[in-house]
Amino acid sequence: MERVETERAAPAAFVYILECRDGTWYTGWTVNLEHRLQAHNNGKGAKYTRSRLPVRLIYAEEAPDKVSALKREYAIKHLRRREKERLVCSDWRTKLHGAEQRGDALED
Repeated sequence: MERVETERAAPAAFVYILECRDGTWYTGWTVNLEHRLQAHNNGKGAKYTRSRLPVRLIYAEEAPDKVSALKREYAIKHLRRREKERLVCSDWRTKLHGAEQRGDALED
């Protein structure tokens, strides 16, 4: 029996956390993460981030669909800051470990 590898489908949505210039965090969702980050930094994103530019992406996770992304966004928005910090930190450790396993260079 021949094993057939299938391509992984692109995620339908993302939930993300931005760090604003003033150190506050903003949580949102999108179907195009790169485009949404650019929109935020161009002052075309959420009203909250417009006066806190520039923003930088500190966390993102994939969601299978819009409804899942909205539910996850709601859940993250209701976490305490300390819990969000643990989420962001654990994500960074996971990415760091994966990069080390592959021998990738890490960017600042």
